[in-house]
Amino acid sequence: MSVDNSGTVSPVPPLTGRVALVTGASRKAGIGAAIARRLVADGASVLLHGWDAHDEAQPWGADGLRSVAMELATDGGRVATAAADLSDPAAPRTLVESALDQFGRLDILVANHARSVPWGPLRDVTAAEIDLSYAVNTRATLLLVKEFAVVRGDAPDGRVVLLTSGQGQGPMPLEIPYASSKAALAGMTPSLAAALAPNATVNCVNPGPTDTGWASEEIKQKVTAPFGRWGQPDDAAKLIAWLVGPEAGWVTGQVISSDGGWGLTRP
Repeated sequence: MSVDNSGTVSPVPPLTGRVALVTGASRKAGIGAAIARRLVADGASVLLHGWDAHDEAQPWGADGLRSVAMELATDGGRVATAAADLSDPAAPRTLVESALDQFGRLDILVANHARSVPWGPLRDVTAAEIDLSYAVNTRATLLLVKEFAVVRGDAPDGRVVLLTSGQGQGPMPLEIPYASSKAALAGMTPSLAAALAPNATVNCVNPGPTDTGWASEEIKQKVTAPFGRWGQPDDAAKLIAWLVGPEAGWVTGQVISSDGGWGLTRP
């Protein structure tokens, strides 16, 4: 608890003194930026990762990593940035070292990044795209968790959150490289949780269909949830903020859907 100059007692933000690395946080409308905003609001110092070249190649474009950081800093957040191409196997270690260089410690890892390409049928899938999707979405995530474990050592109360997709709730035939590489994250979650226990928890979140600016109105109409709307980035961010906070120390090895019940509507 803390007391301000007026004598008002207010709770200390739950992540005060904690340091987080959030990957894939270079778009203001994205889930990564929403996670970073929430963690900053909860008192954490945050290293924002992004790779603007990926966003710039997508139809929805890029805001820029520095733009997101400036927004958070303006609101009083203690933030830093680190650009890295996660198809490079050396990038995960570089990112973890950047967090140590900037803030002196690392307590929380949120692996939100993803390689996603325009939809296409299976007959058009190439070996190169499969390899690249697995390099970014799967290999880089596993290496990030490894490097996190190395720097944490035996320190208690570490937190890791991975982000998967809804491939376990229904087919994604036009996104085979993306869906399969994201499915691997859900599959590896129990093993990673056992590997890091008892010093850190590892959980995985499926945010379901989320309105981050990529989907057309036609797609939004076709994909509906029982609550009658798509998810907002803040919906996933609220769950992740709880998972990395002090109250979730007994929750590990879980794959949790924060999707408004969307999976219930799948055949």
